[in-house]
Amino acid sequence: MGSDIVTNRKALRDYQILERFEAGISLVGTEVKSLRAGRADLLGCYAKVEKGGVFLYEATIQVYEKASHSTHDPKRPRQLLLNKVEIARMLEQTTRKGLALPVLRLYWKKGRVKVEIGLGKGKHAGDQRQDLKKKAEQRETDREVAQFKRGK
Repeated sequence: MGSDIVTNRKALRDYQILERFEAGISLVGTEVKSLRAGRADLLGCYAKVEKGGVFLYEATIQVYEKASHSTHDPKRPRQLLLNKVEIARMLEQTTRKGLALPVLRLYWKKGRVKVEIGLGKGKHAGDQRQDLKKKAEQRETDREVAQFKRGK
């Protein structure tokens, strides 16, 4: 795994992730410079299959301040680079089963920017409460185990 640029923790809270995909992303030079500076946001970001490809929407990559003559639109749709089998699988899952494609994180891998997309099912409020309850129980268990080990 590479080093993270930005993660979308809200997507993991709102969706039950069934499958994960790694995709490349088509960027312009000033976007890459801005990502190296860590100026990106994935809040509300999602992917959508259309026109035979997968596109990234609502991802904000801030304008690079030191750009000389050309800059980019911070919220422009960006094409994701996947193979045809993966695109067909995403299209089938989103149209037939009604699953969503939330973007989980942006990261570096061998000097290139990669996007991790999840194939997810939206959680209801009850599901989210159960997750919070499980986390609280796990934290309490870990606390008890740590206290028991310290006592020895």
